[in-house]
Amino acid sequence: MKLSDKIAVIGAGSWGTALALVLAQKVDSVVLWGHRKSHMQDILSKGYNSKYLPGIPLSEKIIPTNNLEYSVREAAVVCMVVPSYSMRDVFKALIPYLHPGVIIVSAIKGIENSSLKTMTQVMEEVIQSSGVKQDIKVAVLSGPSFAKEVALGIPTAVTIGCKQIDCAKKLQKLFGTDTFRVYASTDVIGLEISAALKNIVALAAGICDGLGYGLNTRAALITRGLAEITRLGVFLGAEPGTFSGLSGLGDLVLTCTGDLSRNRMVGLQLGKGKKLDDILEEMHTVAEGIRTTKSVYDLTRPLNIEMPILEQVYKILYENKDCSKAVVDLLTRELKVE
Repeated sequence: MKLSDKIAVIGAGSWGTALALVLAQKVDSVVLWGHRKSHMQDILSKGYNSKYLPGIPLSEKIIPTNNLEYSVREAAVVCMVVPSYSMRDVFKALIPYLHPGVIIVSAIKGIENSSLKTMTQVMEEVIQSSGVKQDIKVAVLSGPSFAKEVALGIPTAVTIGCKQIDCAKKLQKLFGTDTFRVYASTDVIGLEISAALKNIVALAAGICDGLGYGLNTRAALITRGLAEITRLGVFLGAEPGTFSGLSGLGDLVLTCTGDLSRNRMVGLQLGKGKKLDDILEEMHTVAEGIRTTKSVYDLTRPLNIEMPILEQVYKILYENKDCSKAVVDLLTRELKVE
């Protein structure tokens, strides 16, 4: 990528804003799109995202806007950072304005409820159905990366995956900075499955913490959670090694233990006896694990893949199962050989 290339970040939440700050270190122009005009005007007037990353100044290279056409027209790279449930509609809306040869990067950690597809699969489906003839490549960015720490320049390592390794390496150079180290991969499905499912395990970890269980419980949960993620990912064609990397083990540990984890905090409140509707009402950000739990539950049911942690989290979220009973049922299953 050349310094003069325009980059678009679609989604002005904490993660989208953090990635805009990373990219602004490498190119001359980063357009940050958000759907609410008032929000983007607030960012423009204050010079920082007061709603999602208060007090962290934005580079002058970042241009906030709610004009989708302006955001992506002539952009060399478009980074999608909207919630998974709105991804399809937003992507459909921007397709007509894309530049030939554009690379679309998904930084969204979720699976669509209706289609049970990952975000790159959704994009590929939309591209195919739109009849667009130009060459559009899709990629995914994943790894242990709390937005606030990335925005503050705290050293972070992630992985970018694309089916074409030359494209992955191009993006690796674009996103990489002195404090944001990027690895390249071709295992797109592995990166997406691990990124989505770690949020489910983080919900479970938070529930256990909320119930007052200790570090032994959390360690067991992370370990067995990784086994579940790997089991499904390999079934879907992922490379086993991906799950011991940054997007797998790395992101899982971060999300299950970090106080900045939205999914862990939702689980924590559930474990303390709070109702899910009340928790969501108080939240200003999206905990992707809630919707992803339903997606993955629906996806795995006909596949006959053993996912005991997923099953119990689903029953807590969608069948109002008591958290303590769920943990007991998880621990008293038929004994297995590891």
